[in-house]
Amino acid sequence: MWRCLAGLRGAALAAGFRAYTPAAERKKFYQNVSISQGEGGFEINLDRRKLKTPQGKVFIVPSEPLAIAVATEWDSQRDSIKSYTMHLTTLCNTALDNPTQRNKEQFIRAALKFLDTDTICYRVEEPPGLVELQKNEWDPVINWAEKRYGVSITSSTSIMGPPIPAETKETFMKHLASYNTWSLLGIEYIIVQLKSMVLAMGLIDRYLTVERAVLLSRLEEEYQIQRWGNVEWAHDYDLQELRSRTAAGTLLVHFCSESSTVKHKLLQD
Repeated sequence: MWRCLAGLRGAALAAGFRAYTPAAERKKFYQNVSISQGEGGFEINLDRRKLKTPQGKVFIVPSEPLAIAVATEWDSQRDSIKSYTMHLTTLCNTALDNPTQRNKEQFIRAALKFLDTDTICYRVEEPPGLVELQKNEWDPVINWAEKRYGVSITSSTSIMGPPIPAETKETFMKHLASYNTWSLLGIEYIIVQLKSMVLAMGLIDRYLTVERAVLLSRLEEEYQIQRWGNVEWAHDYDLQELRSRTAAGTLLVHFCSESSTVKHKLLQD
C-alpha cells in the first residue's frame, strides 16, 4: 500500500514526460551523425540536416559531452528510429521546447514535493523479512543524506508518512537552486523514476550507482519476486528500462553541471 501511495505523484509527473515522447517508429532517413558547435551550444547533424525539436527549434545543447551522448543515441538506431529508446534526446527536447512552460522555481517545487512521499521513508510493519530488509538497505541512505546535507529525515509506517521538518525542505531548496534549469529537469526525471528525492540525491552525488539506486527503489518488488517468483522477461525488461531512464537523467545532470570538452566530434557508421 505504501508503495502505491508514494508513487501517485510520481505517476502523474511521469505522464507528462511520456506525453512528450514519440512512441511510433519511423524509417531511418540518414546515414551519418555528427555534432558541430553553433551559437549558444552544440548541434546534432543527421547527414547535412540539423536535428530539430518537436516544435521545430534547432536542437542545441549546452555541453559537448551531452551532444556526443545524444548523437550516440541517433547513431545507434538501425533500420528504424525508435524514439522511445532515446531518453536523452527526449529530455533535451523537453528542456528546449518546455511544453509545460515551467520555470526554475517550479522545477524546484516539484522536486521538493517528493520529500513528503519519498519511497524510502515509507515503511511496512510486516512481513518481518521485508521490515528488516528496508531497515538494512534504506537506513544507511537516510543516514548519509542527513550527514551530507545537515538535515533530519525520518521514516514512518503511518499512512500519513513521516513529518518532514521545514528546515530540511529549506536546505534542499537552497541546494536545488544551485543547479541550472537543464539539470533540474534531469533531477526531476530521476526522482520520478525512483519515486525518491533522497535516492536521486544519492545518485547525483555519486554515493549510489544507477544499479544500486534502482534496486533500492524497487526493494519491495524484488523482495516479493524472490519470495514468489516472477515473469522473467517482464521483470528483466522493466528493470533494464528503469535503469536506462535513470541513467539518462543522471547523465543530463552531470553533463549540464560540469564544464568539459571532447576532441573527437564526428560520429560515422
